[in-house]
Amino acid sequence: MIRIKRVYDKPSSRDGIRILVDRIWPRGCTKEQTRLDAWRKELAPSTALRTWFGHDPEKWMEFRTRYRKELNRPEQNRAIEDLARLAQTQTVTLLYGASDTEHNQAVVLKELIDSAKGRI
Repeated sequence: MIRIKRVYDKPSSRDGIRILVDRIWPRGCTKEQTRLDAWRKELAPSTALRTWFGHDPEKWMEFRTRYRKELNRPEQNRAIEDLARLAQTQTVTLLYGASDTEHNQAVVLKELIDSAKGRI
């Protein structure tokens, strides 16, 4: 199972494996507070894409397209497939720092991981 959650929300035993998918460390969080199992910067949007998007909901559809294009590389594809395999046996929670719970990279990553589950 793949879940998504703000990194600022309190960790839960239901989170399973907690993976941060932001390129930069979330402001005001300590490593102890986040209780991360992994930080997958290579799955985060590029700095240029993140800056362009600025979490503007009107840019959401274009962000999704551009982000998917960034993730369509062998290294990222392998990482997504690895997470899909992991999610078949354990809960994986993708953590993000954005305040918008509907328009962030973890939403797109979850979609890609869920679709990869059907291919592996």
